[in-house]
Amino acid sequence: MATSSCAGGDTPRLYLASASPRRRELLMQIGLAHTVLQVPAPPGEDEPQHADETAADYVQRTAREKAERGQQWMTSQALAPLPLLAADTTVILQGDVLGKPIDREHAIDMLSRLSGTTHQVHTAVALWHDGQLHQDVSVSQVRMRHLDADDITRYCDSGEPFGKAGAYGIQGLAGTFIAHLSGSYTGVMGLPVFETAQLLRRVGILLP
Repeated sequence: MATSSCAGGDTPRLYLASASPRRRELLMQIGLAHTVLQVPAPPGEDEPQHADETAADYVQRTAREKAERGQQWMTSQALAPLPLLAADTTVILQGDVLGKPIDREHAIDMLSRLSGTTHQVHTAVALWHDGQLHQDVSVSQVRMRHLDADDITRYCDSGEPFGKAGAYGIQGLAGTFIAHLSGSYTGVMGLPVFETAQLLRRVGILLP
């Protein structure tokens, strides 16, 4: 299936090339009617990091590639031409990319590494509009309190770490782990609304 139903109540103004419910909620929060574009994932490893590619370059490339795949899918399915928005979020600790955990042990390892440290969250946004790609990135510094083994076990038992970069979601139970945030709360969630709005205004898509 190419798309899901429109979110936001009005005629959709863009496609969201992401299955993330958080990104959908954030677009609805800023009053932007949109349609989720369900783009088939490419074969092979999920968003591998290239050799000698920095973590900052990695997240911008993956967002760009998501937008490009979405545009190609939109064209191949003869969908109505609309601007297309994609995003990618990654947690970076001491230069290492912490993606989505593959299993419980992986989640425990990530949370143990993040415990008591300050890490970065980069969320890159890519907007395809009229044959051009526009990009921006939000960078946040996040300090996590010390987590003991019971904290991590209970959190993994909740199921919340899975499907999330760095094995945590700031908008959920892990909000109690965050001692300090410098940057964008919505960026850490997965879609920085300020940078997204700036891109949309840049191409003439006005927000309420």
